[in-house]
Amino acid sequence: MKKLLFSALCSLALAGAAQAQMLINGAGATFPYPIYSKWFNEYAKVDPSVRFNYQSIGSGGGQKQILAQTVDFGASDGPMTDASLAKAPGKILHIPTVAGADVVSYNIAGSPTLRLDGPTVANIFLGKITKWNDPAIAGQNPGVTLPDQEIVVVHRSDGSGTTYIFTDYLSSVSAEWKSSVGKATSVSWPAGFGAKGNEGVAGQIKQSPGSIGYVELAYAVQNKLPYADIKNSSGNYITPSLESVTLALAAAVIPDDFRFSMVNPSGERAYPISGCTWLLVYEQQKDAAKGQKLVEFLKWAYNDGEKMASDLNYAPLPDSVRLRVLDRVATIKF
Repeated sequence: MKKLLFSALCSLALAGAAQAQMLINGAGATFPYPIYSKWFNEYAKVDPSVRFNYQSIGSGGGQKQILAQTVDFGASDGPMTDASLAKAPGKILHIPTVAGADVVSYNIAGSPTLRLDGPTVANIFLGKITKWNDPAIAGQNPGVTLPDQEIVVVHRSDGSGTTYIFTDYLSSVSAEWKSSVGKATSVSWPAGFGAKGNEGVAGQIKQSPGSIGYVELAYAVQNKLPYADIKNSSGNYITPSLESVTLALAAAVIPDDFRFSMVNPSGERAYPISGCTWLLVYEQQKDAAKGQKLVEFLKWAYNDGEKMASDLNYAPLPDSVRLRVLDRVATIKF
């Protein structure tokens, strides 16, 4: 009887603890999902009273949900436009977290490491280069046996910050892309078929011989997909890596509102399809208790979480930027 009573009391205590645990909801970018998952799991050990529920639905969805205030924070790899910010019921802050690489990944026999320049990548995604042994590809890859095989283009079907970074890059290297397609989280693709999320694109590339697509570096690594070295603005073919993304981030000009691009930067060894990712947070929090917990988490993320980024192939913010971001976090009111 005593054992039963003790068991019942323990169950009630656990139930009470579960009920007391605060849930903070977020949604958005798939690009940083691996690092955010790591942060949320680790922070649960620091503050067990709070739990983060993050839905990896794409940057477009993250922007829509923060505007609608259906989440406590959004996440996006493309900064919100002035027009979108004007629709918000309050001031939205862009809080940069980490930087990463969009990689051009593919599925061809032998999985060679290819070298590609910007105009070639643009023409593949414009549907103008349609065979793997096209002279534009073969000329940059002497000694590589390329198949006489149709190229199958895979792109994102959802609103995506990974797409924003990729189309921002293509707009910087191709006048035709810039004028006919442009840069955005969603565009009208001239060629190929869509898949949802970085996970979906990586999965389609893996199972589709002859395919090519763009994914965040961590997803290519996790799925054991080959990815191309891309020619940068200095004329060097650069392998996407923590180091080459860090150099791209170091070359970026970062304004006071933290909305910036880091594609095709200067720098001998900088990787040209690099991008930052942001958390989207209202400066004035509606829920004081949640606002306080969110600020506490953000302070932990910039002091401790950033140290975990490199293990997952993300570039942490330089200290000069990290300290600026912490000052911005301190302006969040609750």
